[in-house]
Amino acid sequence: MSVLSYLQNRASGAVLSNTENNSISTSINTLRNRINSYFTSVSEHFQFGSSTRGTILPRIMDSRSDIDYMVVFNDPGYKPQAYLDRLKKFAEYYYSSSEIRQSSPTIILELNHIKFELVPALRVAWSSNYQIPNGTENWQFTNPNDFNSTLTAKNNNEKYLIKPTIRLVKYWNSQNGYVYSSFLFEKWIVDQSYFYCSNQRDYLFSVFDKLIISYDESQWRRDKVQRAKDIIAKVREYEKDNMPFSAESEVKKLIPE
Repeated sequence: MSVLSYLQNRASGAVLSNTENNSISTSINTLRNRINSYFTSVSEHFQFGSSTRGTILPRIMDSRSDIDYMVVFNDPGYKPQAYLDRLKKFAEYYYSSSEIRQSSPTIILELNHIKFELVPALRVAWSSNYQIPNGTENWQFTNPNDFNSTLTAKNNNEKYLIKPTIRLVKYWNSQNGYVYSSFLFEKWIVDQSYFYCSNQRDYLFSVFDKLIISYDESQWRRDKVQRAKDIIAKVREYEKDNMPFSAESEVKKLIPE
């Protein structure tokens, strides 16, 4: 197997299985029905984030994989913590045997097979924007799905290799202690140019080539990025010397089996 075919196989395997998808779909439908039954002050609620972009990883590849779910309240005038408290009480009412906790601007509901991040929000009148918590006391503006179309367009224009590249890079990120924020890393990858890239190997290596190790970053992050760059340099060296088996063995240090 070549480096290219190995990376293609890992990228194609870095997606939710049918069983995982079906289980998550059932949980989402249950969550929707329970929100509709419990709240009278919610105008809309919907899934967003990596699970709607096709860049979510199976939990076996990323223990932090979750479903982002926005719950939009129609009674503005309160601090974010008030709405977070409502979501926590809702989760405790229906999911008392599950792990439930607040993580700053979200309520985390951890089921056996998936984790939900419930995000309270307020709709901004006459726009497609929402307000979501910025901490527990203040709000910030967002359009939760505006990045989806940007990513789709980029993926289409780049031989449909951006999404699988993102999945591979997110796997590397999760295996190395989350060097970068997952969402911000996705946006950064989409913002890059990929001249002369023609296959999965080229796109993946290009991402790491473009990473700049800033001296104001913590040392462990700098070490992780440098190690990735060193591995890729070694892979290229083996390829240049016509040593495909050594190159494949080396790239598995970057993207494990």
